[in-house]
Amino acid sequence: MNRIFGTSKPQAPKQSINDVILATDARSDNVSIKIKKLEVELNELKNQMAKMRDGPGKNALKQKAIRLLKQKKLYEGQKDQLMQQSFNMEQVNMTTDNLKNTFITLDAMQTANNEMKKQYKKVNLEKIDQLQDEMEDLMERANEVQESLSRSYAVDDIDEADLEAELDALGNDFAFEEDNEVPSYLQEDLNLPNAANNELELPGTLPKQTEQPIKMT
Repeated sequence: MNRIFGTSKPQAPKQSINDVILATDARSDNVSIKIKKLEVELNELKNQMAKMRDGPGKNALKQKAIRLLKQKKLYEGQKDQLMQQSFNMEQVNMTTDNLKNTFITLDAMQTANNEMKKQYKKVNLEKIDQLQDEMEDLMERANEVQESLSRSYAVDDIDEADLEAELDALGNDFAFEEDNEVPSYLQEDLNLPNAANNELELPGTLPKQTEQPIKMT
């Protein structure tokens, strides 16, 4: 059968838009090279004609320069077209990429939305309110337990008048004497016989010697 009808040739894979953009840019670069060559030739012809007198030779160079100038104009138009084509395809490529990203974003959002719906179906607001009420009751019970544990014992039987008398007695023990700045309990401990003059005789120190008049012989 293959000998009679032949076999179909395998189709070449289609080029992507990026491949087409690269090929178009390469063509534009080749045209730019041709334009540069023509500009060099035109400059050489211009310099030659500037040194020549009017005549057939100069006219021949002039005609050649006109032909090169026409080719340069054609190449410049072709380059502009290629650059415009490349720009248009780049815009199409950017739009396509943006659409792909949009679809990916929408798909991810839809997946997240479905997952949230599944999770919220498992949430029972009545159970949450019940749990909050139970926690509040437990906190109140805990406070009651703490208050019960911190209760004082055998304090109600103490008379307040006795407490006030004891407080006054403590104040008398720490009072200072009128003529001295040193409390009485400090004078007893330090053995201060002459506290009015602030002369302290500490235990273990030598007594102060009085000056004796010197007798002259």
